[in-house]
Amino acid sequence: MTTEAPAAGRIVLLTASHRVAPGLLSWPAWQTLHAADRVLCADAAHRQLSYLREAGITVEHAAPAAQELVDYCSAGGRTVVLLASGEGDTALTDGLARLGGSGRVRMPDLELLPGAYDLPGARLLDLVEVMDRIRRECPWSSQQTHKGLAKYGIEEAYELVEAIEDGDREELREELGDVLLQVVFHARIAEEDAEEPFSVDDVAATIVEKLIHRHPHVFGEETASTPEEVKAHWLRTKAVEKQRESVTDGVPLGQPGLALAAKLASRVRTAGLGVELPAGQGIGYELLALAVRAEADGVDPEAALRAAARAYRDAIRAAEQGGAAGNVEG
Repeated sequence: MTTEAPAAGRIVLLTASHRVAPGLLSWPAWQTLHAADRVLCADAAHRQLSYLREAGITVEHAAPAAQELVDYCSAGGRTVVLLASGEGDTALTDGLARLGGSGRVRMPDLELLPGAYDLPGARLLDLVEVMDRIRRECPWSSQQTHKGLAKYGIEEAYELVEAIEDGDREELREELGDVLLQVVFHARIAEEDAEEPFSVDDVAATIVEKLIHRHPHVFGEETASTPEEVKAHWLRTKAVEKQRESVTDGVPLGQPGLALAAKLASRVRTAGLGVELPAGQGIGYELLALAVRAEADGVDPEAALRAAARAYRDAIRAAEQGGAAGNVEG
């Protein structure tokens, strides 16, 4: 008569994203936790601990080694290891892999169980948290103001446009991040205002409300089947929101000259106003007329000038290289 070897037990490595609200675990995760003989966690400050204990689950503060876990489960024990902050424990997983690959140890069943998943946009929470710490602890960042950062916002916007025009995907991703940083940085500074504080959540809530209100064909009962109809919806809604006294209200005068001229021309054309161009001599008035003509033809004069300037830059470089080659040959 042979005696069957005892069951080798089970080890579950449970991950829980720190980017979702604590306590929001999947149903399989809760079932596994309730069925476990032991639940271990090396991080005494893990965000899930208070919720697990409230649910009647005993959690031991321990950082088990791979061999210790295997020995415990050799008699059929079921152990759940709650990994710290939703990240992997490299020492533990590497140790289990070495034991399993040695062929000398009867391994328990192993499972990596995601207890919570990141939602789209979850990494934005990391950015907010990092920015908050930088604002508190960095000697430079802690002293910055809205006015002091304004120039960086302009620079980052131009660098984003350049990345778009270059068609460089890696550069585009990086520059979008730099622009996003400016938004989060300004929102973090705004939290400290003594009279009218607001947070990044308030910023997000404002734009969400605006987008929903200006897209009645998506969130409401209106319909729009063409881009032109969508733009008409947008302009009507915006006009009601702003209640402007002049079509020029809200046009920032600090933007580049060609873009400013095109924006004014667009406002005039959309409003159906018959406004003559101001009479005058000089290059400024000539550029104004060109910008108005470009806008009427559906051309962005600022982008057109940048494209021409880039071609001019390439011609300059080619001339420089040709001159350098001639000097070497000479």
